[in-house]
Amino acid sequence: MGKKAAIVACATVAAAAAAGAAAAARCTRRRRTGAAEEGWSESDGKWERAAEMVKELEEKCGTPVWKLRQVAEAMVVEMHAGLASDGGSKLKMLISYVDSLPTGDEKGLYYALDLGGTNFRILRVHLGGKEKGIIKREYEEVSIPPHLMTGSSNELFDFIAMALAKFVATEGEDSHLYPGRQRELGFTFSFPVRQSSIASGTLIKWTKGFSIEDAVGEDVVSELSKAMERVGLDMRVAALVNDTIGTMAGGRYNDPDVVAAVILGTGTNAAYVEQIHAIPKWHGPLPKSGEMVINTEWGNFQSPHLPLTEYDKTLDDESLNPGEQAYEKLISGMYLGEIVRIALLRMAEESALFGDIPLKLKIPFILRTPDMSAMHHDTSPDLTVVGKKLSDVLEISDTSLRTRKVVVDLCNIVATRAARLAAAGIFGILKKLGRDTLRDGEKQRSVIALDGGLFEHYAKFRNCVEATLRELLGPEVAENTVIVLSNDGSGIGAALLAASHSQYLETQ
Repeated sequence: MGKKAAIVACATVAAAAAAGAAAAARCTRRRRTGAAEEGWSESDGKWERAAEMVKELEEKCGTPVWKLRQVAEAMVVEMHAGLASDGGSKLKMLISYVDSLPTGDEKGLYYALDLGGTNFRILRVHLGGKEKGIIKREYEEVSIPPHLMTGSSNELFDFIAMALAKFVATEGEDSHLYPGRQRELGFTFSFPVRQSSIASGTLIKWTKGFSIEDAVGEDVVSELSKAMERVGLDMRVAALVNDTIGTMAGGRYNDPDVVAAVILGTGTNAAYVEQIHAIPKWHGPLPKSGEMVINTEWGNFQSPHLPLTEYDKTLDDESLNPGEQAYEKLISGMYLGEIVRIALLRMAEESALFGDIPLKLKIPFILRTPDMSAMHHDTSPDLTVVGKKLSDVLEISDTSLRTRKVVVDLCNIVATRAARLAAAGIFGILKKLGRDTLRDGEKQRSVIALDGGLFEHYAKFRNCVEATLRELLGPEVAENTVIVLSNDGSGIGAALLAASHSQYLETQ
C-alpha cells in the first residue's frame, strides 16, 4: 500500500449514485453476457464445463441484499458479544484506551514511529491548531537489517532509538518545541499486543518474519523507552496504537463526524467510536468523553451467512492459519488474487481451459491482487492486458479471446463478492451505532475514514463498495453518509494521538 500524506479525496456515498447505479448493476448482474455471445453454448465439451464452473461460482458467490443484511446483523451480534466479555466472540473488540481523539485544536511538535514490517518510518509533525492545521510534516524510512529481526530485544530497539535520535537531530529552528518539555511520540506497532493502557502493551507474538524471543511477554513501550534512554534521547511515548486506530485519529482530526475507520488493503480491519456504557467488559474509570475507540479485529469474523465456495475452503486449508480470519480471506487484497488462481487451476484441471495444466498456475500466491485488478480493468477489444498478464505471470501464451473473457469473469465474481461483503461490514458498524436509519427525521452525518491500497487502487472494487453501501442504507441515509480516503493513518494518526494524549494538555 502506497503511504501518502493525509486525506486526499472524499466521495459521499450518495455521490457514488451516478457511478453507483451503473456500478450496482455491474456489481450484481454484469458478467456472463459477453461469455454467452462468445459461444458458451457450443457443444465443445471444454467450453461447456468451463461455462458450468463459472455459473456455479457466480451462484455460490451470490450476495443479494437480503444475504448482506444477514451478514451485517450477524456482525452486530458478534460485536455485542465481544464487548460483553473477552473471548465471548470471534470478534476480539479490543479496547484501545483511546478515549480522546484529535479535535484539530492540537498545537506543537510531535513524532510518530511506525513499526510494522521490515522497514519502519519516523515522522515529525508540526501542528498549528484549527487555523493552520498541519503546518509541516517530515519523515524518514529506515530498513531493518535482517539479523536484527532474529536477534535480541535490546539490539532491535537500540537500532530504532538511534535512528530516532538522528532524525530528532535534524530539527530546524522552526520546530517550535516548547522550552523544558519532553518530546512526545505516537508509536504504531502492528504486531499482536495485549494493551493495558494508552501507552503500554505486552507483545503476544511476533509475525512478518520477526522472531526475537526475549521481547515476547515484554511491554514494547518500556523496551523502546529504555532504548531511548540508553542513546540519550529524552522522548516520551504518549500513545501505543495500531494502523486502524491511527486512521481513526487522522480521520477525526480532519472531520469531527468520523465515526469509524476501515482498512481495506493487504489485510482488513475496522475501528469505531463506542459509548463507554455499551462496553460491559470495561471496568476502568469512566473517561471524561464517555467514549472509547474499539478495535474490532473484524478480519476474524465468521458466520454461516458468508457465501463460501470450495475454492475458499482450499485457500483456508492451505493457509498459515486454517480456520481463522474467515472474513479477511474473502475481502482483503492478500487473498483475492489467490482465490482467482485456485479457481483457474480447478478449471484447467476439469475443463482443460488452457490445454495442458500450466505449471506456474500451481504456485500459491503467484497471481497477486494487483494482477487481478489489471485484468479486471482491461477495456481493450481483445483483452490485451489479460493476455499479457497470463503470459508474463503464469506463462500461459496464445490464449483465445474466449479464454480471456473467462478470466475476466472470474476476477469480476471474486472482486464483486469481496466488495459487497466489505460494504456489509461497514453497514454492520453503522447499524451498531444506530446510524443505519433516520432518527425522528433528523439527518445525522456519518463519515467513514478508509485506508488501504485495495480500496484506493482497485477502482471496480471501490465503486462496488460505495454502490452496495448506498443500496443497504437507502437513499435518505446514504445522502448523509460519507466515505473519505484517508492515507497514512498509521503515521500521521499516531502523531496526532500523541498530541491528543500529551502530558502537557492542561498547560496548552
